[in-house]
Amino acid sequence: MMYNVGKYILGILILSVSISTSGKENILTKTQLQSKIKGGWAGQTIGVVYGAPVEFKYQGSIIPDYQNIPWRDGYVKYWWDKKPGLFDDIYTDLNFVEVFEKYGINVSMDTIAHHWASTPYHLAHANQASRYNILNGIMPPASGYWKNNPHADDLDFQIEADFIGLMAPGMLNSATEIATRVGHIMNSGDGLYGGVYVSALYSQAFISDNVNEIVAQSVKTIPAGTQFYNCISDVIKWHKKYPNDWKATWFELEKKWNKDVGCPKGTFLSFNIDAKINSAYVTIGLLYGKGDFTRSVDIATRCGQDADCNPATVGGVLGVMLGYENIPAFWLKPLQEIEPLNFEGTAMSLSKAYELSMKHALQTIQLEGGSVNGDKVTIPVVKTVPVAYEQNFENTFPIFRDRFDKSFTEELSYDFEGNGYIFYGNLVKCAKIDKNYIDRISKRVGSEVFGLAELEDTYVAELQIYIDGKLEENVKLPMKNTSRRLEPAWKYQLPEGKHNVRLKWVNPNTDYEIRINDIVIYSEKQPASNLPK
Repeated sequence: MMYNVGKYILGILILSVSISTSGKENILTKTQLQSKIKGGWAGQTIGVVYGAPVEFKYQGSIIPDYQNIPWRDGYVKYWWDKKPGLFDDIYTDLNFVEVFEKYGINVSMDTIAHHWASTPYHLAHANQASRYNILNGIMPPASGYWKNNPHADDLDFQIEADFIGLMAPGMLNSATEIATRVGHIMNSGDGLYGGVYVSALYSQAFISDNVNEIVAQSVKTIPAGTQFYNCISDVIKWHKKYPNDWKATWFELEKKWNKDVGCPKGTFLSFNIDAKINSAYVTIGLLYGKGDFTRSVDIATRCGQDADCNPATVGGVLGVMLGYENIPAFWLKPLQEIEPLNFEGTAMSLSKAYELSMKHALQTIQLEGGSVNGDKVTIPVVKTVPVAYEQNFENTFPIFRDRFDKSFTEELSYDFEGNGYIFYGNLVKCAKIDKNYIDRISKRVGSEVFGLAELEDTYVAELQIYIDGKLEENVKLPMKNTSRRLEPAWKYQLPEGKHNVRLKWVNPNTDYEIRINDIVIYSEKQPASNLPK
């Protein structure tokens, strides 16, 4: 039987996960702690699958109530077999769990980065940009810094920070310390804050059963005055103004915050994976869902854009708050079919994640001054301290998108006026992809074939980038998928004015071409309407 979840709202009574608190410490039993950790992983995975059929289908629009989003017995296994890459939220999380298991709770940022860069699976946006940087000697935090990574404000870290809150239950400062250690690998600024906020939401959910309090405490980890802080604060304000109308808050959010200045796939377009607005969708789901798992996940999904990742975060946070056993069987039963199975490209399953996150949580609690005595787990209470101030793309405003759509095989010259640019495109192979090729590649990546850069091709194009006649940098464009550079060239915060950028292909090969789809131009001046007054 298939259900319309929008009309299937279940009330949840929290019975078995009450928490003892003295103001200086929080006390849980090991059984409660394990239930919450399992609930976090389970809820996250449920949310990913629920949002799968509508992921990026609604960009800048609400998914209407009349659209059924399916859920049924066997549905998680269906997506498990159909599209293994759907679970990238989970297996990138699990990659980090493996690092902390192998190297210990205090593992260094560089060690995490080297492990991260060696992963075999397909990555995109800030994740892949950081992998390229690390493989080419640009280590964190530089690997996630916006001048080295145009995707620095994207939501990559936001959607893979869940594991952090699970290993730092009720200890927000511990969660944010781990988050800054991990998140600077692939993000900075608002992109970093997305992961800091999510890790705090999970951590706070261990010690609170009130979603308003969870949100209010978690946003304290973000420095006041940043765009991220202001965006989430706006959602909290609008929730108070429209307490029973999440769509009213959604519309206010779109009017003020739906703009992407960094990601070249989204700038001036409807696609938006900026961390601020997607974290705001998470916040809408939590506040308006009022602690009800079904309603919360459904609202976060219907906010649109990254409509699998955002309900995954909401489902995970609610899973922690409620505990595994209190996730409705309607959701939990289809999930349980895949719990013992290893995710693609890993030796990790949900069952293994439950075990390791429990182990890491107990270690972190003891490291932070808490205690574990028999079945009693004592978590220290510390005043929340915000992480350091960071803000990307300051004085760097997108003013023009040129639908360039040209390829070159030797050299490309481009004139612009402003203080920065980015070329959106990549190296492509001039060859047909026949059925034999697809069959061969499919065996390596499951049901998905990534045509942008072949997995097996080891050719590396070498470019020289000249700005105003001076050599700016030498760039490598590997064809191989896992080591590719996402964009050929970019530069920000040049002196405002007229500039020329020239791309010279040093080792051209007739089997390949470099395709430039779009060019985004930036200025230190905010764009103004050119319409007559």
